[in-house]
Amino acid sequence: MLEIDAHCPFCSLPTDRILSEDALTLVIRDGYPVSPGHSLIIPKRHVASFFDLSDDERTSLFRLLTEAKAGLDVEFKPDGYNIGINDGVAAGQTVFHLHVHLIPRYQGDLPDPRGGVRWIFPDKANYSVFIFKNELKMNTQAISSPISCETSDFGTEQPV
Repeated sequence: MLEIDAHCPFCSLPTDRILSEDALTLVIRDGYPVSPGHSLIIPKRHVASFFDLSDDERTSLFRLLTEAKAGLDVEFKPDGYNIGINDGVAAGQTVFHLHVHLIPRYQGDLPDPRGGVRWIFPDKANYSVFIFKNELKMNTQAISSPISCETSDFGTEQPV
């Protein structure tokens, strides 16, 4: 028997919202979509964390995630996807029934989508800045390091 919570919005979904399901998992469109086709893959058992799923539930969840993606490919023809789980208060979870966001992405939906899910920390999302700063630091260290030279057999100076 599946565990349910009478106060949980995902434990008592109207059947007309369910797009696809198997014995353990169901798929719906997000009620507050961030893009056309934004879907949720939800275990039927009331469980808050991805890490509390059984192996069978995890297998079912990934199978329906793959099927939902195939359906979105046909219906919406997105150019990419973000897949996300907010697991715990610190991660932003507000509905404590696990659900996986399958978010279709479209060319031009953001001016620069690089970084994807890293944007949960906006000051760390643009990792190309970190790469540049790291390379600059390494180059600065190399330039400021003393270089010793000695004369080779050919009379030219060679770094040691």
